[in-house]
Amino acid sequence: MKFIVSSSYLLKQLQVLGGVINNSNTLPILDNFLFELDGTKLTVSASDLETTMSSVLEVDSDSQGSIAVPAKLLLDTLKTFPEQPLTFVVEDNNTVEISSNYGKYALAYADGAEFPNTIELADPSATTILGDILATAISKTIFASGNDDLRPVMSGVFFQFSPENLTFVATDAHKLVKYQRQDVSASEVAEFIMPKKPLNLLKNILAGSENEVTIEYNDSNAKFIFENIELVCRLIDGKYPNYEAVIPKENPNRLSIDRMQLLNSVKRVSIFSNKTTHQIRLKIAGAELNISAEDLDYSNKAEERLTCDYQGDDMQIGFNSRFLTEMLNNLTSDEVSLEMSLPNRAGILTPTDGLDEGEHITMLVMPVMLNN
Repeated sequence: MKFIVSSSYLLKQLQVLGGVINNSNTLPILDNFLFELDGTKLTVSASDLETTMSSVLEVDSDSQGSIAVPAKLLLDTLKTFPEQPLTFVVEDNNTVEISSNYGKYALAYADGAEFPNTIELADPSATTILGDILATAISKTIFASGNDDLRPVMSGVFFQFSPENLTFVATDAHKLVKYQRQDVSASEVAEFIMPKKPLNLLKNILAGSENEVTIEYNDSNAKFIFENIELVCRLIDGKYPNYEAVIPKENPNRLSIDRMQLLNSVKRVSIFSNKTTHQIRLKIAGAELNISAEDLDYSNKAEERLTCDYQGDDMQIGFNSRFLTEMLNNLTSDEVSLEMSLPNRAGILTPTDGLDEGEHITMLVMPVMLNN
């Protein structure tokens, strides 16, 4: 087995796949990249059993074979090379020899047959979506998903496909984000919960991508196919909570304000809030928003006044400043609107501008009880 490949081209592909490999694996074989050569086509795969990603590379070769190569050793070596052709030759003594313009390097390999097989999806449904839209949907929602091992369904992002639209939802019971695209649709209704790790990988690879991504899915697995890459992952098992039930429908009190102005104000005032509750108080009356925080343990307090556009009754409501900051940071609009009904009901944050045609974002933040 022998092939020639460009060093920077190989490095670029391996760095993408390297994100799949865990720092500590239960199976030693998972510390390797699987190289499968078939003539000029080299398929490289990485897996952690839950997620498997593979990439097809064009190489100069006329042989066949499959070997598992130590991932960290190979990546560390490739990072030090300037662009040049590298020749890989599999020797009889269980080593693979890499020849560069500088010299030769031999590393031990394992048998490719030991590598876990990629899951084949039986009878999948499929949907196609633009890479950049998928990356945006992931980055707008993933921050709101939970980290609670006891509630695994909330630790992922809920994909809801229908012939009308695609909806992506994430929640950790304190905050919720619903991202909807009406300019993209699926041929049939489907829903599944995607774990965080493969989503983060996809988000980083697909940001700004003009390529189409085909998503294939069945009850237990999902597969993402784009360019020369395939990613297969196991879905989170379970039923997603009925998120529509928590979104309050009647919200007569509506506040419109400049996003950056509100964000900076919340950031400043929250420095003075209690370090365990992170509580800030919003007091709205007329065209004035008063944001305050107090840490009674240390006698720290802060208060700021902002002008805003407000329709509704005068009210006071408390929020966890970290959730509010995260949400405002995640929006890109110049202006946001915060709709509320009562101080003990969730507030709904939406951007008022800067959205694409057919794009909708609803963010929901649960209030905290104010102690007067």
